[in-house]
Amino acid sequence: MTRLLPYAVLFAGVLIVSTASILIRYAQAAEVPSLSIAAWRLALAALLLTPLAWFRAGPELRSLRRRDLLLGVASGAFLAAHFASWISSLAYTSVASSVALVATNPLWVGLASILFFRERLGWRILVGIAATLLGTLLIGLSDQMSSSAPAPALGNALALVGAVAASGYLLIGRDLRRHLSVLAYIYVVYSTAAVALVLWALAARQPLFGFPPYAYLLLLGLAIGPQLLGHTAINYALSALSATFIAIAILGEPVGSALLAFVAFGERFAPLQLAGFVLLLAGILIASQEEARRPAPAIRPVDTRYGSR
Repeated sequence: MTRLLPYAVLFAGVLIVSTASILIRYAQAAEVPSLSIAAWRLALAALLLTPLAWFRAGPELRSLRRRDLLLGVASGAFLAAHFASWISSLAYTSVASSVALVATNPLWVGLASILFFRERLGWRILVGIAATLLGTLLIGLSDQMSSSAPAPALGNALALVGAVAASGYLLIGRDLRRHLSVLAYIYVVYSTAAVALVLWALAARQPLFGFPPYAYLLLLGLAIGPQLLGHTAINYALSALSATFIAIAILGEPVGSALLAFVAFGERFAPLQLAGFVLLLAGILIASQEEARRPAPAIRPVDTRYGSR
């Protein structure tokens, strides 16, 4: 049962994160700028997290090594870049294409794992990467052929920038989560991303106030759901599963987001899109078989003073 827990948590996290693009689209319809959405999402998440983080992980946060703090700040910077570019992409292209392209991080994580960490990826992981990337390509191609979005090429490019930034966030998180509690890690990362995005929005002269009341409810929903519950579940799984597998599993998000977009906005599925979704799911299944063959990682015993690991 313990062996299956990270998979269950990861699955739940991906389901929750799938709602993000829908909430963002509604917020954009309420005339909240993309940078403002990103800033509010992380700022509210960090504020809500502050009492719990300092109560449960205060000693750990105060005793962080300089290296861990700097890496946490770098991870937060990557997360800020990810949200700024990806959320902006949703204003220019379809939900399905944006979410599928931003989820190409298996390619970038896999390449970085080989080039920088000298990891050897099993054939199932490689086949899973190939299948998911082919599925992503089909979804993007379908969008280009039939999209009524205002600027799909720009939106798709922003989504790819978001994918590269998310890969840096996952790779740093894999390293830090081996010896930091999930609470200490996400507090440093979310707080850094919040500060970066608020400053970015102010520098770009994007308003942070003056929106309709229901827009703030949408922003609060983004902070509590996809960010605090969804992303935190994914970060929890990083202590037990490889960054490459998690990046592949996150590719389940385009399927959930596309289904929700169909219900909420009437964005229909083209045959090429459906073929892409099948390949995405097949890639996740193949990669999960490789991950199940790995020996369970050695995780440092929990120090109850610092909360759950």
